[in-house]
Amino acid sequence: MRARLLVIVLVLVGLLAVGLGVPLAMADARGAQQELFTDRLTDTIFFASIAQRPITEANATGLAAELARYDEVYGVTVAVLDREQRIVAASRAEPIVLDEVGRERVRVALANRRSEPYPFILPWDDQPLVLAEPVLVDGEVRGAALTISPTEALRAQELRVWSMVAGAILLALVLGVLVALPVVRWILLPVRRLDEGTGRIAGAVLAGKEVEPIATCSGPPELRRLSASFDRMAGIVTQALAAQRAFVADASHQLRNPLTALRLRLSNLDGHVDAAAAEHHAAALEEAERLSAVLDGLLALARAERVSETGPVELDPSIEDRIEAWRPLAEHIGLKLTHCGMRGLRARATHGGIETLLDALLDNAMKFTPSGGVVMIGVRKVPGGVDLVVRDTGPGMAPEELERATDRFWRGPGQSNVEGSGLGLAIAARTVELSGGTLRLELPRASGLRVVARLLDPAPP
Repeated sequence: MRARLLVIVLVLVGLLAVGLGVPLAMADARGAQQELFTDRLTDTIFFASIAQRPITEANATGLAAELARYDEVYGVTVAVLDREQRIVAASRAEPIVLDEVGRERVRVALANRRSEPYPFILPWDDQPLVLAEPVLVDGEVRGAALTISPTEALRAQELRVWSMVAGAILLALVLGVLVALPVVRWILLPVRRLDEGTGRIAGAVLAGKEVEPIATCSGPPELRRLSASFDRMAGIVTQALAAQRAFVADASHQLRNPLTALRLRLSNLDGHVDAAAAEHHAAALEEAERLSAVLDGLLALARAERVSETGPVELDPSIEDRIEAWRPLAEHIGLKLTHCGMRGLRARATHGGIETLLDALLDNAMKFTPSGGVVMIGVRKVPGGVDLVVRDTGPGMAPEELERATDRFWRGPGQSNVEGSGLGLAIAARTVELSGGTLRLELPRASGLRVVARLLDPAPP
């Protein structure tokens, strides 16, 4: 953003400098050229006037001496031609060679017409300035006076002017940079702080921490108001999320005691309920158990959303700890827990995030794996991170259900008789997300479900 704004300022400064400098240089060059043309035209007319008698009397001795003195002083070749374009007198002894432009000007002069001004002479044009004026005797054209002026001095002057203009343009650009840099920095300071603070504010909002304000007293008023509005929005969002989390956690915690008492009362009624109401009594116990599972899931989700700082975590100790914790239940229901894949790997995760992730995935896998099945926990190294994989040998799910499986409280059509709240995969996905990773679900070719948690390397590049 700063670079683009600086480029725009430099382009505007450059256009302004070019728009002022180029016409000034061209005007100076045209003025110098016009001055040279006028001076040489006056001299050519003078030589045409003093050549009348020498052409008539065929005695050009005095005229040649006059032309030679002029050439010696000004370095301009001068010659007088008759009507057949033969040289009557010249300032130099060597032959005079004219280009097509010069020959045309001589023909124009012999036709009793004056020389027209030259077009604009550029610094790289090395052709001389040729002027020819008719020599009139009693109104009759008897010849032509010719001057051939070198243009090195004129072109050198133009080059100096153009160099000064180019230097002025470069100086304007340098000054533009020196002036524009603090101005651009002042203008973009609120934008830069907004850009740098967005990531920090997002983390603080998710973690429920106090948001560091980004508004400053520097910058344009519009951007300062934008920064202040952003600070207010971040504060409101933080308060709303904190209130939501507090409500979920408090409500779940406060409901546990009365729900536990309700389950005890329902259990105490066992054997004291009429046969006609026994079915309703059993259904009430099942709903109480289901409600208890939902509350446990909400508490686990509330704990998972308490963001903490991420850091390097050794995967093997966390995996072995969770396997040992879940092994008694696995043996009780006839399942086998295995740890496979690479060892000694580390990943970046929140404090306790690996344990929370494995608890959610193992709980989900054991619910749907029939007795005699296997639940495997594997680790593999991938570019930029580590894949933590939990695979079961259960029935899996339909391909169209994979996308919705991590939604909160979602349960597949064939899972109505399975215990659970539908929060397991949602907790796993949220835990991985807060660690900076991603969670995806895959269907192996044989059977079951494979959940892959992609975690980042412990030292990000």
